[in-house]
Amino acid sequence: MYALTRQLAVVLLCMPIIAFAGTIKFSSKDLTGKEHRLVDYRGKWVIINYWATWCPPCLNEIPELVEFHEKHSKTNAVVLGVNYENVDDTYLKSFADEYLISYPILKADLNRTPPFGRLHGLPTTFVISPDGKLVDTRVGEVNLEWLESAIKPKGI
Repeated sequence: MYALTRQLAVVLLCMPIIAFAGTIKFSSKDLTGKEHRLVDYRGKWVIINYWATWCPPCLNEIPELVEFHEKHSKTNAVVLGVNYENVDDTYLKSFADEYLISYPILKADLNRTPPFGRLHGLPTTFVISPDGKLVDTRVGEVNLEWLESAIKPKGI
């Protein structure tokens, strides 16, 4: 019994701190300078998508993210696109216009690890529940079907 308890304690100590921290603190400015804080979206699902303009899978998923955001943003979910590269704001605004991106584009602080943990590739998408907890992560391209399933109550 003691060995099992000790093993469990080691496992728990090795788990990411975020699992015990409850809600995640996240904030970033968009291309207009408006601050977006995760707490501002309490009560909605938040899809946080880290991406770059040079990344082909990132570009492929933009229409799916736009469709999802437009379908849900007034009711139960939003998309926040976090650009993870060092590019000029003017270029990024032009890029967002060209790709018809309707969700907010935020700039990542490249000198800090994202609050959700280190990125293992782009794109990376984090799903935050309406109560502010990280509930899913996807490294690689997402599509509308995956986004819809990510916000459905489990077991339905």
